[in-house]
Amino acid sequence: MAIKKIIRYSEAFKLQVVRELEEGKYESCFKAAQVYGIGGGDTVQKWVCKYGMNHLLNKVIKVEQPNEKNELKKLKAKIRKLESALSDAHLDLIIEKEYINIACKAAGIDDVEKF
Repeated sequence: MAIKKIIRYSEAFKLQVVRELEEGKYESCFKAAQVYGIGGGDTVQKWVCKYGMNHLLNKVIKVEQPNEKNELKKLKAKIRKLESALSDAHLDLIIEKEYINIACKAAGIDDVEKF
C-alpha cells in the first residue's frame, strides 16, 4: 500500500499564484496549477476564493471597533424611543383637536378655525 504524499503550500506561495491569476498571467486556475505542479482539481480555485481580491467585489465587508457594536445597539434603541415619542405626540395632537371641536360645539361656536 502506497502512502499518499501530502504537500503543504505556504501562504506566500498561495498569494503569489492568486496574484498572478488576477494579473492575467494564466487563463485559468487549471493552467496555473499545471505550471506549478499543484495537484488537486480545485486547489487553486479554493485559494482564489480565500485570498483573491476579485471574489471580494460582490461582498460587503464591515470593519468596526468593539465599542461600535454597542454604540449601534444604543443608537437603535434611541431611535425606537424617539419614534415612540413622536407617535405619542401625534396622538396627543389629534386628541387635542377633537377636544377643541367638542368644546366649541358645546359653547355654541360654529367657526372652530376662527376660534
